Amino acid sequence: MKCTKLGVLIVAAAAAIFLGGCGKANGDPVAEAPPHSQVEHEQDGSVVQVDHPEQFPLATATARSTQSALVVTGLVAPDVSRNVPVISLASGRVVSINARLGDTVKKGQVLLSVRSTDVSGSYSDYRKAVADEILARTQLERSKGLYDHGAISLNDLQVAQDAEDKAKVDVETTAEHIRLLGNDPDKPNAIVDIVAPVSGVITDQQVTNAAGVQALGTNPFTISDLSSVWVVCDVFENDLANVRMGDTAEIHLNAYPTQVFHGRVSNIGAVLDPNLHTAKVRIEVTNPGLMRLGMFVTATFRGQKQEVHTVIPATAILHLHDRDWVFVAAGDKKFQRVEIKSGETLPGNLQEVVSGLKPGLQVVQNALVLQNTVDQ
Repeated sequence: MKCTKLGVLIVAAAAAIFLGGCGKANGDPVAEAPPHSQVEHEQDGSVVQVDHPEQFPLATATARSTQSALVVTGLVAPDVSRNVPVISLASGRVVSINARLGDTVKKGQVLLSVRSTDVSGSYSDYRKAVADEILARTQLERSKGLYDHGAISLNDLQVAQDAEDKAKVDVETTAEHIRLLGNDPDKPNAIVDIVAPVSGVITDQQVTNAAGVQALGTNPFTISDLSSVWVVCDVFENDLANVRMGDTAEIHLNAYPTQVFHGRVSNIGAVLDPNLHTAKVRIEVTNPGLMRLGMFVTATFRGQKQEVHTVIPATAILHLHDRDWVFVAAGDKKFQRVEIKSGETLPGNLQEVVSGLKPGLQVVQNALVLQNTVDQ
C-alpha cells in the first residue's frame, strides 16, 4: 500500500511540473513571436562588374563652352501655300491615268484623260453657233445690198447687223468654253486631257482607272512644290521663351545626321495642346532635295547665354530603348550605367552631353562592347 501511494505521488508531481511548464510557455509573448527574417539586399542593377576591366579603355569627359540651345523634334511637312489641286471642269469617266501618287511631274504634263459628255455638248453648241453666224453674216450682206438700192429701210439693216454681232459672240463664247474644258475647238474630241498646273510632286491621289470624275468635285490629284518645306516642331510651354519669330534654327535630319540645314521661324502656334502643353512652331526651310514629307528632324534654337557642356567620344554613348546611356567607372572592376541627354555631334567623332554627366568623369570609350559583354 505504501508503494502504491508513493507511485501515485510521483506521477502527480511529474504531471504538475509538466502542466506548469506548458502554462509558462503559453503565456510568454517572446516565445510565441516568429523568428526574425533576414533581408538580402540585391545589387544595384545599373552597376556591372567585370573580371578584366583593362579590356575596356576609358575616356575622360571634358568641358566645352557653348551658347545655350533648345533642341526639339519635329516632322517635315508640305508648305500648304504651295499645294496646288488638280481639278477637272468636265464630268465624265476616267479612261487613262498617266501619273500616280509620289510621282514628280512637270507643268503641262498630262495626268489623266476623261471621256465627257460635257465636251460633246460643248462641241455641239459651238458648231451650231458657227452655222448661225454664217447665216447671220449672209443675211447682213444681203441687207446691205438691198439698203444700197433703197429696197429696205435703215432699221432692217440695223437688225441684220445686230443678229450678226450676236452670232459672233455666241461663236466666241462656245469656243472659249471648249478651251476651258481643255480641248481645241477646231479638233472635235469627246476625251479631255487633265494636265498638271504646276511642277512638283503628287502628294494626294483621289482617282482610279474607270472611276467617275465630277466637275469641280473631289480633286483627282494634289501637287506639292517641295522646293520649300515646313518643319513643324512641338515646343513645351516652359521653353517658349527661347523661341522667337524670325529666329534661325539648325535642322538635322535623322536620315542624314551629318548634314545641317538652316531655316527661319515663321509661326508660333497661338493654341497649346491641352494634353502635352506644347505649341506648334513652324520653320520654313529651303529643300535641297533630301527632305521628304514625314521625315523626323531635330531642330536646334540658339540662345545668347553661354553654357558649359560635357564632351565625350560618340562611341561612349549607348542608344538603348530610345534613350542614351554611358558607362562610368565606379571603382574596382565596376562600371555604372548612367542615363544622359545627348546634344549635337561635334567634329572628331565627339558628342556633346547636355545633362547627366559632369566633366572629369571617366567613361568607357566603346559602350556597345561592354553592353554586349554584360548580355552574355
